[in-house]
Amino acid sequence: MRLGSIVLFVALCSLSAYYIYEPIPEEIEERWKLMLTNSFFRSLSHLADFSELVGLKDYMGVMYFITLAERVVPLSDQHVKVTEQKFDGVEVVLYQPQHRGGDRELSRAVIYLHGGGWCLGSSRMSPYDLLARKIVTEMDAVVLSVEYRLAPAHHFPVPYEDVYRVVKHFLQEDVLAQYHVDPERIAVSGDSAGGNLAAAVSQQLQKEPGQQVQLKAQALIYPVLQALDLNTPSYQQNRDMPILPRTLMVRFWSEYFTSDKALFRAMMANTHNNPESSNLLKFVNWSNFLPETYHKKYNYSAPAVVAGGGGAGGTDGATRSLADPRASPLLVPDASLRSLPKAYILTCEYDVLRDDGIMYVTRLRAAGVHVTHEHYDTGFHGGLMFTVWPTDFLIARRMTDNYIKWLMENV
Repeated sequence: MRLGSIVLFVALCSLSAYYIYEPIPEEIEERWKLMLTNSFFRSLSHLADFSELVGLKDYMGVMYFITLAERVVPLSDQHVKVTEQKFDGVEVVLYQPQHRGGDRELSRAVIYLHGGGWCLGSSRMSPYDLLARKIVTEMDAVVLSVEYRLAPAHHFPVPYEDVYRVVKHFLQEDVLAQYHVDPERIAVSGDSAGGNLAAAVSQQLQKEPGQQVQLKAQALIYPVLQALDLNTPSYQQNRDMPILPRTLMVRFWSEYFTSDKALFRAMMANTHNNPESSNLLKFVNWSNFLPETYHKKYNYSAPAVVAGGGGAGGTDGATRSLADPRASPLLVPDASLRSLPKAYILTCEYDVLRDDGIMYVTRLRAAGVHVTHEHYDTGFHGGLMFTVWPTDFLIARRMTDNYIKWLMENV
């Protein structure tokens, strides 16, 4: 009996180690911590697949547990005043410096948009709450964190429109005066899907006739920027990397547009483009916009174009969304990039979205926009958010420090 218990224990340990272990590149720091962290994500993903298969709950409904698990109630403290409000009907969490006199100088402001593939995430998650407090205390700035509505309950363009309404409301001169914000020192920022929304808002805002207050800067953290080619070198190289494998990113894209699984299948095969979107493939041709060092062994092959959108959800809405720059900011012509605010773009080597960010760096610079590109050779997607024990990573501290340093120097 005792021997049997030992054998069972060894077997369970072996199976656990086999499940946890992944062939993660040696260059990545704290590899085993990343493997352990990702084993939770994979387990939840398997459960979500099973739940959807048997009709209990849809995939994103199960994955939303990640958001709930890290949810906090943002509270004021001795350094930061926190209020939860609605701006033009959209929920926001506002962070302001605490205990300041009435004759103080105007504050800088950062409008922050959380990540989560437009389907997950919340401004009330502990990593975002901690980041906002750090920006407030280190920069003496106001942080506006937006709680936009999520897919699949609210497909594109609802999340984008929520964010845009908040930004437009906040940039009114009387609102800025209410929160003692300098109208010439405002940045928009976000990570992953939040980076997508920040880039799209920056582009749209400059088109607004009569817009008095403009953004000074945009800070995009491993942003997702295009839905036309889901087979770039980084999508191929990092298709099975932890946190954001290709399958999950494709699922995020398809759920953002429609609940019809036909689009997901077409996107997985990279056969989702239609004649309308095919005219825009030139803007995401990675063979032109990626430096040679990122080409590696991969050869460019233009995505297939299928009449009717390659099964793009079977709806006109999903088909049109593929070509909409509010969803894919890389799809705008060069002329629309020239007047954009200066940019900070963070990319990670081991991230399916690496090439989206690098292509945007190339195109913005060619259009004359001042861009600071910070590339992490050992970085992985989501790294900035791993700041809370037990999933606290050294690379998250470096990313955070460098990001805030740039904001301090440029906003």
